Amino acid sequence: MAKEAKTNAMRFLEKCGIGYTVQTYECAEFIDGVHTAEKLGQPLEETFKTLVAHGKSGAYYCFQLPVAEELDLKKAAMSVNEKSVELIPVKDITKVTGYVRGGCTPIGMKKQFMTVVHSSAENMELFYISGGRIGTQIRLSPTQLVKAINGKFSDIVSN
Repeated sequence: MAKEAKTNAMRFLEKCGIGYTVQTYECAEFIDGVHTAEKLGQPLEETFKTLVAHGKSGAYYCFQLPVAEELDLKKAAMSVNEKSVELIPVKDITKVTGYVRGGCTPIGMKKQFMTVVHSSAENMELFYISGGRIGTQIRLSPTQLVKAINGKFSDIVSN
């Protein structure tokens, strides 16, 4: 059996000494996080998506939130001290992050952007995030992740 190729995200975690497990699934093209979680039997509240936005200042930010939730742009802007933020167009994801839609993760990007993880993950032992390519999920400690990338936890979802 061929050895699974490591992604930049996996290499980053290993360099930081952060333990993780990988879960893969067959997928030829993008499917949303809810369908991914259902396909893998993962709880929706423990499976997080990564959204990339840019602020009024021109800076880019990553926001991680449960796959079934919606990002509240006002809360997101407040969490990074911006007047406003907007999601980047899908066509710009690869150019900005180095990852493709459906494989975007806040670790191992071309450049490390300020990352805000929804506060629901703060007390979780483990959660799932994209592994850096379509068809790959990584399960790891949200606290260790936030510490390694100098991120933070905040309430960023719509009520």
